[in-house]
Amino acid sequence: MEYYFAPMEGITGYIHRNVHHSLFPGISKYFTAFIAPGQKGKFSAREKNDILPDHNRGICTVPQLLTNNPQDFITTAMKLGEMGYREINLNLGCPSRTVVTKYRGSGFLAKPGELDAFFAEVFSACGGEGSLGEMQISVKTRLGVEEPEEFFRILDIYNRYPLKELIIHPRTQRDFYSGPVHMDLFSYGAEHSRCPVCYNGDIRTGEDMRALEERFPALDRVMIGRGLLVDPALHLQLQGGRMPDKAALRTFHDRIYDWYRQEMPGARPVLFKMKELWAYMGQLFEDGRRPLKKIRKAERTEAYEAAVEELFRECHTV
Repeated sequence: MEYYFAPMEGITGYIHRNVHHSLFPGISKYFTAFIAPGQKGKFSAREKNDILPDHNRGICTVPQLLTNNPQDFITTAMKLGEMGYREINLNLGCPSRTVVTKYRGSGFLAKPGELDAFFAEVFSACGGEGSLGEMQISVKTRLGVEEPEEFFRILDIYNRYPLKELIIHPRTQRDFYSGPVHMDLFSYGAEHSRCPVCYNGDIRTGEDMRALEERFPALDRVMIGRGLLVDPALHLQLQGGRMPDKAALRTFHDRIYDWYRQEMPGARPVLFKMKELWAYMGQLFEDGRRPLKKIRKAERTEAYEAAVEELFRECHTV
């Protein structure tokens, strides 16, 4: 089984990616938080830092683009190709209202005719003498916007083009992250997709993974997001390994924290980043309510570090 690390805006940047890869190896692909292309293919400072080849050495990193404009996609993809990337992922899964109202992310699925035209233009620029050369395009998708049955038409569109891979989160945009998981439609996608299919959605425990493997014994790739943010060694446990001890988790925390302090100006942005991480990783600790509350309320590095020390000293992992 191959394991992919799904992107989480604000958390899984290159610093998190490098530390995770060094301490908990075994992830086949890390996907960047989405890049919203501009007309001239320019990157923001944050986006550029995240995709710089020097910041991703030895890590299989796949940039993810969020757009419904084929020319913006092509221009940005060409820039990424110049940086050495050979695969780009199109985000058709983000359910955020601010994204969907612009018909981007999963909102683009509401316009199947325009989606088809988008792929036609993008793939005309790929392969052979095309401006994108041999760039490979993968897609992360939801089933549709309102009804899961929209997926039948959407998959027909995907099957018209030589996608490298289709990552399916079997919910609609309206389902967001807590609606029903439509495994029957994932099964349909796995059976009828012309390209390899990857599963994404609600893999948090070994039991979740075993149930998925029992239902889809031929499945050979899974994308995990929140589960890996809670437990950075989840993919190793799913392969028969053990839960990381507190020493490994402390090293993971300390390396990320120290790197943020080197790269970011002042305590406030560093603490904001670390609190985002603790919103997930804190779930690993039994009886951690008191020190985690101190972490959330910390406004100075001294208070934050004391709360972290208390958590690791006094609380056990679940």
